[in-house]
Amino acid sequence: ARVVEAQAGPLTLLGLAGNPADAKGTRDAQYFFVNGRYVRDKLLAHAVRQAYQDVLHHERHPAYVLFLDVDPALVDANVHPTKIEVRFRDSRSIHQFVFHALEKALAGTRAGTLPAQESGAAMAFPRGDATAFRQSGMDLRATEPAAFYATLFGAGQATLDAPTRAAAAMPQDAPHPLGFALAQLSGIYILAQNDRGLVVVDMHAAHERIVYEQLKSALDDDRIPTQQLLIPATMAASALEVATVEDNAQTLSRLGFDLAVIAPNAVAVRAVPMTLAQADASELARDVLREVAQFGGTRVLAERQNELLSTMACHAAVRANRSLALAEMNALLRDMEATERSGQCNHGRPTWFQVTIGELDKMFLRGR
Repeated sequence: ARVVEAQAGPLTLLGLAGNPADAKGTRDAQYFFVNGRYVRDKLLAHAVRQAYQDVLHHERHPAYVLFLDVDPALVDANVHPTKIEVRFRDSRSIHQFVFHALEKALAGTRAGTLPAQESGAAMAFPRGDATAFRQSGMDLRATEPAAFYATLFGAGQATLDAPTRAAAAMPQDAPHPLGFALAQLSGIYILAQNDRGLVVVDMHAAHERIVYEQLKSALDDDRIPTQQLLIPATMAASALEVATVEDNAQTLSRLGFDLAVIAPNAVAVRAVPMTLAQADASELARDVLREVAQFGGTRVLAERQNELLSTMACHAAVRANRSLALAEMNALLRDMEATERSGQCNHGRPTWFQVTIGELDKMFLRGR
């Protein structure tokens, strides 16, 4: 679980928020207290849900125990006979406070600690399915500058297997929570070793989250940097796609695209987001045009921004069955350590699991 601690003026929020990977199918593990009294409040529930929306899988529900302290003059506890509902004088401020406090807690993990389900006595060995592994609460922040890893997964990369990138392999004695790569399994998973045991990483899901967060940060800074294509990609376009290009030049530019209508049924892709330079330019542009045409440029940036950036990130993420060298695997691990919310992919599924040496010992009946 993640510790939540936030204070702003007369507002204080304390408690525990469950890891996204441990979300449930029901809401029976959600407890919110206002000034010590248990409440069920739609405003607070919505703030929590919004904080989890970028890391929660589909219709799963997070578990949490949260305590909100607020000046009694700012809350009316008499709107329900059993006082289980409340009304806030400034509901918007309360919503934003709870949302940002939880979002911050979910953006990273605590250094050197284990999640609640693993603390205390040794965890009973699970049943052999995917739930046998747990993500630890280790701090996934890199000590190296992000530019160091950009040679592999950043802007302007040529190919993932370029021999000049071998220098990205990190020294084995460096302290890194996700450890160092051992091998690739089935062209899908990276197997790494850290001081607790074995780490299994879904390389596509992990890289997708990394690219997604890069795109979000760039758009938050007003515009996604572009990469001019040496040879523009030409794509057959419908009348709707042509109209979308002509009517939404500013929106497309903010998203990092330079598209031009070159015929009544053709569009040239002259530039794409720098982070996505290795993606199929035509397919990427087509997906973006579909979103913009459906929702409109203004609404896409205001309401559908995360969904659109997630779609874009999927185009650039390293694909299954792509062979990576150890240096490239290690670079991905380092990028994960430097990226907020890297424990879940864009769709809320886990990107990595940990199996400890103790759990492996139990598998092989060691010590019996």
